[in-house]
Amino acid sequence: MTSQPHRNDAGQAFPIYITVVAGLLFLAFAYLAVGQAAANRNGAQTAADAAALAAAQETRDQLAGEWAENVGDPTSWDTIFDGAVTGLDDSCWRADQLAAENEAHVDDCTMDGPLRYSVEVTSDEPVGDSIVPGTEDRYAQASAVAVIESNCTFELPEGGAEAGDVLPRLTCKERSWDLDLDDLPELPEPQELFDVHLAD
Repeated sequence: MTSQPHRNDAGQAFPIYITVVAGLLFLAFAYLAVGQAAANRNGAQTAADAAALAAAQETRDQLAGEWAENVGDPTSWDTIFDGAVTGLDDSCWRADQLAAENEAHVDDCTMDGPLRYSVEVTSDEPVGDSIVPGTEDRYAQASAVAVIESNCTFELPEGGAEAGDVLPRLTCKERSWDLDLDDLPELPEPQELFDVHLAD
């Protein structure tokens, strides 16, 4: 009786094992590269959001200051609440600050109309080395738009109102102020006069 040659099953399985392990390692590195790129992108978006909001908030504070200086002239209030004020300082320096605090830099900062800021940023750190060629020199970019909106309403007396006349009641959301030039109460804060938020 002729004996069958002994088959080395372990030897035959070894190449398959190596192939499977190599495939799993490749997938792991691929997921790592995707996750690293996503984290870099999220960081850039955070920087863009913060930069746009900071620029808009700086302009909001300037508008609130203009309103406080002209509180005795209610005929100018609409102009201020609409943002149609000349001579305001450029607020993009605040966008630069907040982008830097979030490890990015501003590529473009634009005031699109009186109450809207558009900001584009690039991350300071590259995506980094990965199995995807060229990522070591790629930087995440992101953009954001912040909007300033007035919270306040008022009604001028019939026939208008000149400076020095009785001031109209100012209502900002759910709070109202009865303003008297001879006895001004605590004036609204900038965040009560204006809302700042990211555009949808």
